[in-house]
Amino acid sequence: MNQSTPRIEIHLGPETIAQSAPSSDQETGFGASCEFTGRVRAINFGRAVECVHYDAFVPLAQKALQKIATEALEEAGTSGSVRIEHRTGPVRVGELSVWIQVLTPHRDEAFRVCRTVIERLKHEAPIWKKEVYTDGETEWLKGHSLCATGRNS
Repeated sequence: MNQSTPRIEIHLGPETIAQSAPSSDQETGFGASCEFTGRVRAINFGRAVECVHYDAFVPLAQKALQKIATEALEEAGTSGSVRIEHRTGPVRVGELSVWIQVLTPHRDEAFRVCRTVIERLKHEAPIWKKEVYTDGETEWLKGHSLCATGRNS
């Protein structure tokens, strides 16, 4: 693989996230790996959570995540590989909702790219999050800028 050409893989869907390392023959030039995993927590803002339902406009979300990953590598001034997996549909407490893996030549860039990707994903990707509480109530949470009011039932 040419290290100057970023390799970016994006997957959004209802499938359980299967964290898997890339095969060594594809990524031998990268010495650093940084991963972020996000799980559905049992309590959020003091409320008991049953699950979170993620909704996304997948073609637009894939395009946005591709742009975010590409720009994060460019801003860090590095070559690399970025994999982003994000669940859609209902995700139960304790299950992974998002997994990001960044491979770069050195650790500093890997950490910076990973942090940039998750922060921008939360605010720029058209992925919406509705919490379902154990008392039966639901609430859309603020994230993507298309969520005008942020906290609606």
